[in-house]
Amino acid sequence: MGISRHARLVRGKLLTILVVTLVAALCLVALPACAQSVNEAIVKVYAVYDEPDYYNPWQMYGSQARSGSGCVIEGNRILTSAHVVADQVFVQVKRAGQPRKYIAAVEIVAHECDLAILEVSDDSFFLGVEPLRIGQLPTLRDKVVVYGFPQGGDELCITEGVVSRVEHQYYAHSQEYLLTCQIDAAINPGSSGGPVIKDGEIAGVAFQAGGGENIGYMVPAPVIERFLEDIEDGEYDGMPGIGIRWQKMENPDLRHRYGMTTEQTGILINQIYPGFPADGVLQPQDVILSIDNANIENDGTIEFRAGERTSFSYLIQSKFIGDIVGLSILRDGVVKDLKIRFTSPLSEFQLVPNEQYDTTPRYYIVGGLVFEPLTLNLLKMWGANWYGDAPRNLVNYYFRGEPTKDRSELVVLVRVLADEVNVGYQNRRYEVITKVNGKSIGDITDLIHAFEDNTDLHHVIINERGERIILNRAKVEESGERILRKYSISTQ
Repeated sequence: MGISRHARLVRGKLLTILVVTLVAALCLVALPACAQSVNEAIVKVYAVYDEPDYYNPWQMYGSQARSGSGCVIEGNRILTSAHVVADQVFVQVKRAGQPRKYIAAVEIVAHECDLAILEVSDDSFFLGVEPLRIGQLPTLRDKVVVYGFPQGGDELCITEGVVSRVEHQYYAHSQEYLLTCQIDAAINPGSSGGPVIKDGEIAGVAFQAGGGENIGYMVPAPVIERFLEDIEDGEYDGMPGIGIRWQKMENPDLRHRYGMTTEQTGILINQIYPGFPADGVLQPQDVILSIDNANIENDGTIEFRAGERTSFSYLIQSKFIGDIVGLSILRDGVVKDLKIRFTSPLSEFQLVPNEQYDTTPRYYIVGGLVFEPLTLNLLKMWGANWYGDAPRNLVNYYFRGEPTKDRSELVVLVRVLADEVNVGYQNRRYEVITKVNGKSIGDITDLIHAFEDNTDLHHVIINERGERIILNRAKVEESGERILRKYSISTQ
């Protein structure tokens, strides 16, 4: 018996549905296979941290909790953001889709580039995980996928975005000016430290949000690669710098003044920081034309990839402490080729250092007077609007102060612990100290020696305005233990 037309149509539709279903099923099997291997390498990081109180530098604020993201890379290591584990006292990690938390430890942390490596001693944590590899620096319009655990849930969150910009930006955690990638995928609290994936490899690490909607930033692959190479010996030495203050040369009269031809471009050196790599090699009013044969434009940029430019500092930041770099400069109208050996990391080039982590404040108490080096940590005691609310002179030192041969840090009288030995001085605070007992103060070690080596009847402390504090030395020595007990301080 023949099959009716209606039956044939029904059978055809059923076959079509079956084929489509099979194809869809195959896609669901094939596509998540790659995604699943990435998923298994994603880690949620749970950190308990405790920050020091810079107004009362002998004590801590008390523990708090934060969470972030990370991923497993070769060597049974977890790559994450430094700010996720900054000031940590206890860390746990959990793989995506797994219920168990494992105790972890911070192996290496690099606060300037906001990267860290965690280790887990229990090898069972890594069973079945295929480590993610570091890929290449993505190009504009490349599609990327962000993996992480934004706050509000424990399940893995995956978002897609496009690379919209590759250039230098300030890292919020360290305030260092380093290479970044901007993407149009949102980076929310908790997402930090998670990998940004392109073609199954790590193109970057998500680390901070931008100023607009759906704007995020990632630490790009070259910075990650440099970090991992730096720590191969078990320590992070830091990104080098040369120790100069410079300016752009976009004005034609400025270029003419320094004898530059129409073909020459570069940057003008205004100051050399003493004791740093450029000291003794470069001079103020030198024009740096190129570094490692890469021409520097008058706006201070170099072409780091065909058609793309970023800060010339990229050439320096890709090097390591101990490396030697070649420079071509213009000095008094003559081109010279010089070499500089990198000896100092970026973090040492400021009179007032950026925010410090994983360390306790340095302080010294004498006669109830509490002295500290000025740091961004101390300025941030004034809250989110510290740059407007903190004492203007201290803020100016942070933004404009520069180290000199005789002064590598500023020592501040932070507060006075009221006692009979310091009557009349109880309201003195936030004063920059220039001399103690006739000795100039270039760092807190100078201050300590100036007090402890003094044999005169009085201690004489002078601030930058010339105001004096006079204390009887014998009374100060007698009051030491009494003041520490009164204020429950363990050590001066």
